Amino acid sequence: MGKGLLNVGISLPDALLDEFDEFIEKRGYSSRSEGIRNAIRSYISYYEWMGNIKGHFIGTIAIIYENTKRDISDALDVQHHYSHLIRSSVHIYFGQDDCFEVVLLDGSGEEIKKLAEAMMTLKGIKISKLTTLALKEKI
Repeated sequence: MGKGLLNVGISLPDALLDEFDEFIEKRGYSSRSEGIRNAIRSYISYYEWMGNIKGHFIGTIAIIYENTKRDISDALDVQHHYSHLIRSSVHIYFGQDDCFEVVLLDGSGEEIKKLAEAMMTLKGIKISKLTTLALKEKI
């Protein structure tokens, strides 16, 4: 990959761009581009961290998604393929269009990562966050 800068166009909802602009101003970034570069670096670092989840873990996947998106409930059935990892979940409706769900997990770090990736890429997911703790032995 070259060291030069490339121009990239992306499409964003107005509200998200406005929120991002407020963020970069508060943080003191010199430009949107610098803020976006930092966000991409952070995303890459998070993905690399996820790649190191090996062994026995407990954790949570927290997601916020639009409940008005067609088939989002069916799409979240991906959890059924990983039911052996899921110990509990909490589902909360807030606002007219959004749901918050937290899934509590216990098992193989590799499988927890696969479940998190499958959930975070579903259409309608606004925010997703995987948090894990390594366990040397089962509690």
